[in-house]
Amino acid sequence: MTSHLHALTLDALDPSRLAGFWAGLLGRGLREDADGAVVVLPADATGLPLRFVATREPKSARNRLHFDLTSASADGQKETVARALELGGRHADVGQSPDEQHVVLADPDGNEFCVIEPGNGFLAGCGPVGALSCDGSRAVGHFWSRALDWPLVWDENEETAVQHPAGGMKITWGGPPLMPRSGRDRIRFDLVVAAGGDLEAEAARLTALGARRGAAAEDGRTVPLTDPDGNDFTLRAAP
Repeated sequence: MTSHLHALTLDALDPSRLAGFWAGLLGRGLREDADGAVVVLPADATGLPLRFVATREPKSARNRLHFDLTSASADGQKETVARALELGGRHADVGQSPDEQHVVLADPDGNEFCVIEPGNGFLAGCGPVGALSCDGSRAVGHFWSRALDWPLVWDENEETAVQHPAGGMKITWGGPPLMPRSGRDRIRFDLVVAAGGDLEAEAARLTALGARRGAAAEDGRTVPLTDPDGNDFTLRAAP
């Protein structure tokens, strides 16, 4: 493997405001990167930075991926929900039944996320951000396992999940039926080639695994790709 999952990039109407919401909710720090994105820093080495970049397009459809935040207790779940609402979040309806124990919320731009009830065994030990829950096929779960060199920690009934070898947040795919696609993905994986690696060689490796690529940026440092399900992601040269 010659690249790694560097960050999750999110389009935002107001990057500073949206980054401030997530930094406040997760208790993390902020910085600006070399490309001008506002970045919510990870909590530890297995965590994933969140990069917020400006867009003029408001969210118009349900996202194909969302965070599942964990809770140590019922009171902790209530506290997370209350903090999210205080920071500018809101309750969201994605078709959940009234007796569901998890709480569905949306951030100030309308990006959905869940606050999971305590006692969820699948997310035990994953940390405050238990999972990045994605709409996707079994094939795409296997693609990302090979692309990132992360082990499959779940592969059953069309559902898959991968996790960094050192632990932390899981990335999950729920299997069919898949959601209809509506424009460019507002939330995208951002991969970076390892130091000393070759951008074009890594793009070729990913396409051999099943990705499709677009034209490289004029500076030759960024390649846009899509995974086998058509989800946008970016491959960047090492800083």
